[in-house]
Amino acid sequence: MAITYAAKYDPKVVERFKLKSLTEAAINRDYEWSGVSTINAYSYPTTALSDYTLTGAARYGTASEQQNTVQTMTVAKDRSATITVDKKTLDDTSMTAVAGKILSRQIDEILIPEIDLYRLSALGTAATANSGSATAAVTASNAYVKFLAGQEWLGNKKVPSTGRIAFCSYAYYNFLKQDTSFMLASECMANERINGMVGMVDGVKIVPCPSSILPTNVAFIITHPSVTVGVTKLEDYNIYDKVPGISGVQIDMRCRYDAFVLTAKKDGIWQHLIA
Repeated sequence: MAITYAAKYDPKVVERFKLKSLTEAAINRDYEWSGVSTINAYSYPTTALSDYTLTGAARYGTASEQQNTVQTMTVAKDRSATITVDKKTLDDTSMTAVAGKILSRQIDEILIPEIDLYRLSALGTAATANSGSATAAVTASNAYVKFLAGQEWLGNKKVPSTGRIAFCSYAYYNFLKQDTSFMLASECMANERINGMVGMVDGVKIVPCPSSILPTNVAFIITHPSVTVGVTKLEDYNIYDKVPGISGVQIDMRCRYDAFVLTAKKDGIWQHLIA
């Protein structure tokens, strides 16, 4: 992309639209990653009950040794970028290409959306692998019914009803707002309905997402923050104003991150795919 130089360059920069992270509320940071890139998460299966007997040496039943399972989580994503800004660019654009703002744009417009997409993709993959998924067309007459089917599935898996969060496409969001059965049962206040707001559905926070951060063909994903571990390591952002061979500044950014669906809680995800 070319650099535009002008005799008079207005100091006001026209910024693109951007969003803060939409998925932060759907992850947990329960594990301490300082100094390590791999963590082993242990879980323990239960033992079936048997009838107590009044005779014999094994009255409580046959003893079984406690077992455990281990999930190894290793941070895999290691992403970076480097940008140079020549002094001529700085001078001829009235200093509008300020290094700090360039770095901020990179984080807001590139890194954060990439992490959001990665987390939601991890949720979708886990839901598919665990049969926590349905595929069917969504319309303005069935959007609410499809959502309740996901709630039923999660309820049967004993996923806590408090704290659930759903990420949906704007297409699904629009169908939901048109679904008369939902509007009758909606927890939104009357003035919110008039303004087209949804907010909470069946006690679940709704987060509409741009298509760029949702996996392909996903109408919505419901989950609980206890299900997914999010890790962000080595957030290394540097601005150098004296780099050998460069007359200007150099901006370096690097971030290691990952997301892991806990095996013991993989039932805590439901997704609906568009047919």
